[in-house]
Amino acid sequence: MKLTIHHLYADMMNLYGDRGNVISIKKRCEWRGIPVEVVDVGLGERVHPTGCDIFLFGGGQDREQALLADDLSGSKGADLRAIAEDGGVVLGVCGGYQLMGHSYETPEGERLPGVGIFDLYTEPRKPEEARLIGNVLIQTTLGGRARELVGFENHGGRTYLGETEPLGEVVVGYGNNGKDGTEGARRNNAYGTYLHGSLLPKNPWFTDHLILSALRHLDETFELEPLDDEAEETAFRSVAGRISGRRQG
Repeated sequence: MKLTIHHLYADMMNLYGDRGNVISIKKRCEWRGIPVEVVDVGLGERVHPTGCDIFLFGGGQDREQALLADDLSGSKGADLRAIAEDGGVVLGVCGGYQLMGHSYETPEGERLPGVGIFDLYTEPRKPEEARLIGNVLIQTTLGGRARELVGFENHGGRTYLGETEPLGEVVVGYGNNGKDGTEGARRNNAYGTYLHGSLLPKNPWFTDHLILSALRHLDETFELEPLDDEAEETAFRSVAGRISGRRQG
């Protein structure tokens, strides 16, 4: 069994070191002896699922998003929608997350079409509104268990959900729009979020959740071998405590 990581637009959507998410998945697989292949998917290139895949969108700026919106308007976007509908694992961060919705409006008023994996849209901030910047702590429930995610956000766009479940509820930070307390979106095994940091190195349990979801798409009985995550968990508790103001025992 081999896991294939499809890094979408790796050379264009890596604004906050989102390649760290690729590295985190790869290393946590290799430590368990699970073979991994990383495939960069650029402009004009089709996605080729293997049956055991994770598709990653990183963050970028408006110019890159305009190019991507055009590239995703055809068969590539349709393929990604079908993958998400079938329970394939997709993760979009910031600009990638925005393009997983119906539309993203630039500050200049151009409305860019999205892939439509999530029922959401993104508007630009108003002139009197500030960018949403800072550390984030959210509460989420995955696999029937309440967990926390930490990260860093820096976005001007305001995202509003329709009939889509949020990834989590904001404990500290702004989230999707700084108003309704939601952060990110989820549908089947597709996830979108504004959390950089990079997200997955800071949240190894979520990395494992993505890996296991991809492997179970091929073998629903698969179980991940536990790793010694004492150092990672200590770092997580320290960051979560600092963000929230909780005292660490």
